[in-house]
Amino acid sequence: MSTSGSNPQWGSTYRRMASEKWKVKSGMMGRDATDALVDYAEAKRGMQILDLASGTGEPAITLATRIAPSGHVTATDLSPEMLEVVVERATERGLKNISIHHTDANKLPFADNSFDLVTSRFGVMFFREEAVRETRRVLKPGARGCFMAWGPFEQPFWSSMMGTIHKFAGGEVVPAAQDPNRYGKPGSLTEFLKKGGFEKVHEETKTVPWTWPGTAEEVWELTQEVSMPFIPMIKRVPEEKWDEANRAVLAAVNRYKDGDQIKFGAVVVLASATKA
Repeated sequence: MSTSGSNPQWGSTYRRMASEKWKVKSGMMGRDATDALVDYAEAKRGMQILDLASGTGEPAITLATRIAPSGHVTATDLSPEMLEVVVERATERGLKNISIHHTDANKLPFADNSFDLVTSRFGVMFFREEAVRETRRVLKPGARGCFMAWGPFEQPFWSSMMGTIHKFAGGEVVPAAQDPNRYGKPGSLTEFLKKGGFEKVHEETKTVPWTWPGTAEEVWELTQEVSMPFIPMIKRVPEEKWDEANRAVLAAVNRYKDGDQIKFGAVVVLASATKA
């Protein structure tokens, strides 16, 4: 969920290192969310697709697989390091119908009416209004932009870790502009997309599996490494309270343990906006 047109720290070297370390397990955890967005987008062979804020490659990789060989996916991100991972993953899979483009979603270097579909998984929360206008501009008439955002903060994945840490840190959970849960309120993503120029918008909330295939310690380590907007809050935990806070997080996460997995589940928001 690397962001285009937002804080560049989301594309930091730390995220690249974390992605490499946990790429298999992280991919497994996000698989159902990716499939939910790809199914929602109804990608078809032959389509020219633009994926915004691709991060390490999803849903771009899955889209390219589904529309091969005749369609093409352009994966974009603000971080060239993340896009290197996309290239590696595509090469591993032998995909020839995907390319990368290092760009800001707020100023896309593509012609008007270029794409049959635009997608973004966990990126729209960090877009400015300009990115929505640019999405609309590069879509062909009648084509859709399809987005997935996190639902409310009050759900297992976030509340068990960041919610627990907040009890020790106090203050602001996360700056509003970097809040991954900013569209958790029903209708708020629709309103944002309409402000960006779309008229036909559909929104729905869906719960998908969000399962970590390992220990609480692992998923807590990963979450600290990739959830950059929460870092200031984490750093506010007094040093003398850190061990207690860490134990509390692990206890909260382990409430969702099922065998050798952590079954959080994820409440997500899906929205599509059609260019008239």
